[in-house]
Amino acid sequence: MKIIDLHCDTFMKLYKNDDKYNFDENNLHIDLNKLLEGRSLAQFFAMYIYKKLNYKEYGFKSLFDYTVSMIDYFHKVIEKYDTIKYASDLSSLKKNEINSKISAFLSLEEGGVIGKNLDRLDILYNKGIRAITLTWNFPNSIGYPNIKKQYESKGLTSFGREVVKKMNDLGILIDVSHLSDQGFYEVVSLTDYPVAATHSNARKIHKHSRNLTDDMIKKIADIGGIIGVNFCANFLNNKKKSYITDILRHMNHIKNVGGVEVLALGSDFDGISCELELKNYSFMQSLVDKMDDFGFGNEEIEKICFKNAMNTIGNVL
Repeated sequence: MKIIDLHCDTFMKLYKNDDKYNFDENNLHIDLNKLLEGRSLAQFFAMYIYKKLNYKEYGFKSLFDYTVSMIDYFHKVIEKYDTIKYASDLSSLKKNEINSKISAFLSLEEGGVIGKNLDRLDILYNKGIRAITLTWNFPNSIGYPNIKKQYESKGLTSFGREVVKKMNDLGILIDVSHLSDQGFYEVVSLTDYPVAATHSNARKIHKHSRNLTDDMIKKIADIGGIIGVNFCANFLNNKKKSYITDILRHMNHIKNVGGVEVLALGSDFDGISCELELKNYSFMQSLVDKMDDFGFGNEEIEKICFKNAMNTIGNVL
């Protein structure tokens, strides 16, 4: 079964440890060989940026300059290989598929790197960014994260509302994972296009602020968006290990609330440190097999694994 995964943090580790890791084969959750073995159709690679990073220590004038350098590094690495190619939209994804290439999409995790400069979205788009997680775990110029109860009712800033409109205009997928509850509702009321929660689960199954309430799931489904189910134990259960059964329980609940068309995969590989039953990307087909055992039909599995994500890519990018 072909797979589209909406979120991983692999390039954060590669960029920081270029002398230690090779993209073709390493001991991370994702490398090129693991993507091939796991039958990847497309992988969204997030440029994860820690807002409190001391960028000057690395010789950069701003966090934005650091981000651009990381993006340039991503392109330099991807261009080395024949079996994976950058993709920017549905057309390039399909072209890559015809040529038996994995598609590498580029996303950004921490929209705050743009500061209060809307023109930086144009720069990021021209550099290849096609999805942006508006916040990570810190308040920023766009809005608030859902890491603290005090942020739950704080929404987008006035600048953040401009960002939503600009991302719509450019064709950048809005990622509401990490965003405060109030921020979420403001985004879905403002956007003209589907949004994604690229790596979030169901709050009804496991009560965690990073997960989505049933009403949020319905709202995303109502506007044609998608939810990439996260493999991190913290968002799945009260255990220290991520189990396939728990992933499937969240999938089943999201399907029952929002319909199967809202479901997708958002592993968060290389951004999570818990013990995993799905040890790395090469085990992805084990998840597919268990989906069948759990009662998902073949058509449903296809939608979850790649078709729903393809639809959103086609509608937004």
